[in-house]
Amino acid sequence: MPISQPHHAAETPPHRVAVLALDGAYPFELGIPARILGAADGHYKVVVASVDGGPVETNAGFSVSPEHGPEALELADSVIIAPVDPTRLTRELPDDVAAALARIRPGTRIASICTGAFVLAAAGLLDRRPATTHWECAPLFHSWYPHIRLDEGVLFVDDGDVLTSAGAASGVDLCLHLIRTDHGTELANHAARRCVAPPYRDGGQAQYIERPVPDDPGASTSATRHWALEHLDEPLTLPQLAEHAHMSLRTFTRRFRDEAGLPPRQWLIKQRLDRARHLLESSHLTVDQIAADVGFATPASLRQHLGTELGVSPLAYRRTFQATRAARSA
Repeated sequence: MPISQPHHAAETPPHRVAVLALDGAYPFELGIPARILGAADGHYKVVVASVDGGPVETNAGFSVSPEHGPEALELADSVIIAPVDPTRLTRELPDDVAAALARIRPGTRIASICTGAFVLAAAGLLDRRPATTHWECAPLFHSWYPHIRLDEGVLFVDDGDVLTSAGAASGVDLCLHLIRTDHGTELANHAARRCVAPPYRDGGQAQYIERPVPDDPGASTSATRHWALEHLDEPLTLPQLAEHAHMSLRTFTRRFRDEAGLPPRQWLIKQRLDRARHLLESSHLTVDQIAADVGFATPASLRQHLGTELGVSPLAYRRTFQATRAARSA
C-alpha cells in the first residue's frame, strides 16, 4: 500500500482496543479492527488477545498466535469480539471465555462482529437490548436468546456502550462508525480512503440477503447513486433519478431499495445529513450555506431533519463536536 501523509496525527494517548480471538475464528474478520482503526493516524492502538495467551485455531486451516492473553482486556478502552465459525458456537459461555470477559473493566465499550454477538448474548451483555448478527445465524440466535431484540436486517446496531454488527464486511462499517463517532466524519473518510472502502454505509442499511444478481449488469442503481452524490446540492426528484437510471419509476424504486436498503428519498436525506455533519464539523460555513450546499430546500429543513436524526440543532451539533474535539486534544 502506498504510504500517505498522516491526516492529523493523534495528540493524545491512543484509544486502546483489544480484539478477542476465539477458536474457530474467521481470519478476515479478525484482522478488520487493526486494518481499519489502524488507518486512523495513530488514534487507536489495536492488540489481539486470546483467552489463555496461547494460539488460536482459525476456520481456514491454520492457527494464529496472538501476542496477548486476557490481561489485555483489562487495559482496553474498547473490546471487540471477533466472530467464529457457526459450528463452534455454544449457547453457554465456556469457562475460559467467561473468565476472560469478566476481566473487562466497567464502562469499557464492547463491540462484536458477525457471530461475535453470540458471545455477548451468552455473557448477558445484550439482555433486553437491540442487536444484530449475520442473517443466516438469526434463527439460531432467536431460539437461544429470545429476550434480545435482534434485527437481522441491518448492518450494525449502536446501542451506546455495546455495538453489534452483521457478517464480514459490516465489520468494516462498524469500525468506520467507531472512528466517526470518536473523531468525526473527516477522519473516518480518510481511513476509508486509505483502506479503499466505502466511507459510509448507514447501520440501518439492509444486509444483502439472497438477492439475485440482475441478468443485465447494467441494470443497477449504483451509477445513479454515484451521480446523485455529485449533485446533492440540486433538488433531485424521484422521476429524475429513475430517468438517469433508464428505468421506470416503479422498477427503479424497487431495485434501489433492494440495493441500498432504503427508499430513494430516505437515502437522499441520509446522504445530505452525512455531508451536512461533515461540513458542520470541518468548516466555518453558516447553517444557511451548508443547507444550500447539501441540497436542503431551506435551513429549516436541515434543522428539522438533523433534529429528527440526532435530536440536536445544527449549531448545537457543531458546538458539541468542537467541544469534544477540543477536550480530546487537551
